[in-house]
Amino acid sequence: MEALNQIPLTIAAAIRGLFTDPQSIWADLTMTIIGLIAVIVIIVLAALVLILVERKIAGWASLRPGPNRLGPRGWFQTIADALKLIGKEDITPAGADRFLFKVAPMIVFALPLMTLAVIPYGKGMAPIDLDLGVIYFLAMSSISTIAFLIAGWASNNKFSLIGGLRAVAQMISYEIPLIFSLLGVVMITQSFNLSNIVESQSYVPFIFLQPLAFVIYVIASIAEVNRAPFDLVEADQEILAGPMTEYTGLRWGLFFLGEYGNMTAVCALATTMFLGGWQGPAFLPGWVWFWLKTGVLIFFMMWVRWTFPRIKIDQLMHFAWKVLLPLSLLNIVLTGLGIYIYQLVIGG
Repeated sequence: MEALNQIPLTIAAAIRGLFTDPQSIWADLTMTIIGLIAVIVIIVLAALVLILVERKIAGWASLRPGPNRLGPRGWFQTIADALKLIGKEDITPAGADRFLFKVAPMIVFALPLMTLAVIPYGKGMAPIDLDLGVIYFLAMSSISTIAFLIAGWASNNKFSLIGGLRAVAQMISYEIPLIFSLLGVVMITQSFNLSNIVESQSYVPFIFLQPLAFVIYVIASIAEVNRAPFDLVEADQEILAGPMTEYTGLRWGLFFLGEYGNMTAVCALATTMFLGGWQGPAFLPGWVWFWLKTGVLIFFMMWVRWTFPRIKIDQLMHFAWKVLLPLSLLNIVLTGLGIYIYQLVIGG
């Protein structure tokens, strides 16, 4: 099993061995590029698989068969949908800001790539190991708010603009309790490095030390990726498809690639911060444990989407500012108090 756990590291060492100096800047640059390509593959494959899985879960939750015609048990349905999107005409509205209209979906798709690049998928398997990994992840993920606003404004459509403004209100509101929920873990570990945070969970995952923070993080992350019951940004009964209303073909598809990429990213961060990352019993490789934990969280998000009805915009904002924010502040206070008592006991 240790051999399976070391497969990615062995491949990386073999590639570095092709250079005269394995620690040279060119070797580091090559490994960074390969890591980013691997992340792109993860995002694309995750989107292709998760779209089909979500349809299966939707069928299961609503007592319908789901995709079951194209290929064995419908497994080729997502491929057919991707080919359909590629073949559709790319339309730009006459009154739209053409540059911003086209660049917005690219930003939405690129952000999961930038965030997943700092996640440690196993021991020594972070594509880019940053000392400020937590801050970098949060900073990059927050830019998606600007991308949705750009898409809504550039479309020259009142429904798209409303969707863009809702994105700003919703995502900024839920970013605050989400960030505060992670502060407890940072206070315990005294580190922003994601690999160090995983190493600190060798004996007990932080979900047991920070259960309230974990619940707050999961709820806020569902709102951050605009999934039901918090999908007010694209509430189709009210504002058609929000910022995506005027988009067609592959550009429309990039928004949903970004959504599934962001869902994978926030679940990967939850696995890293609260569930011990790659830590697990030795009968499976660490990177397998990482993706199993992430997969469970993704399944939970899908289950929530097809179980709860969409809430109203006033309920959405009320829940963020009057429920999650006070609870996240309470968690910080309790964490600080717990650390203080622990230091007194150890010091005594």
